[in-house]
Amino acid sequence: MIRNGSVAELCGTVIPVTISGGRAERTVEGGDRHGGRHLDASRDAALRDAALRLLAQIGYDRLTVDAIATSAGAGKATIYRRWSGKAELVVDALLSHKPHLEAPDTGSLRGDLRELALRASAHTGEPLDSSVMVGLASALPRDPDLRAAFEERLVEPHRRVLATVFERAVARGEIAPVANVDLVVSLIPALVLYRLLVQTQEIDPAFIQSIIEGVILPLVLAGPVSLQSTPTH
Repeated sequence: MIRNGSVAELCGTVIPVTISGGRAERTVEGGDRHGGRHLDASRDAALRDAALRLLAQIGYDRLTVDAIATSAGAGKATIYRRWSGKAELVVDALLSHKPHLEAPDTGSLRGDLRELALRASAHTGEPLDSSVMVGLASALPRDPDLRAAFEERLVEPHRRVLATVFERAVARGEIAPVANVDLVVSLIPALVLYRLLVQTQEIDPAFIQSIIEGVILPLVLAGPVSLQSTPTH
């Protein structure tokens, strides 16, 4: 089951988040920011876990590098040797719990979308509280550093995967060209986040399948999709 804190697998922000208990699951991109000394990967994991735990408890706005360092039993210098600040650390912490995502190629659009949903279901563990997503959602519009890191490392890779799935479907003659791929791709995370943040309900495989079968496929199979924004008067 895809629970409240695990939504980024399908959104770009829907990330199955499982506290690693100190076990390193991923090295920080770029390694030691200052070069030279080898950095302890288990320390990286502890800092990421502390960042996610505090994010769930107090939200992004109140989260500080000092608080993360204290919670992890480390110094601020330890954090700044690895990350530029809390925005990069938080995004890296989320990303460290997300499996590498590649576009499936099952031979059909329906099969590809279902495979993405299954992957999201398969990579869930014990999720963090939905307050992680609530805190991020409120901070993203106001924090340019967080937004830039979030879009570059979480949103854009997922957008590319979904765009590839649609492009392959067009190449197979399965659907007509989608004039506004970004808007179609954004429907899944929009519906997921609305259910999570507004309705405060769990995100389970059945719900994801209902989006695929009831919204995405009928939309793109109906014919050419322009979905251009229409000015209001």
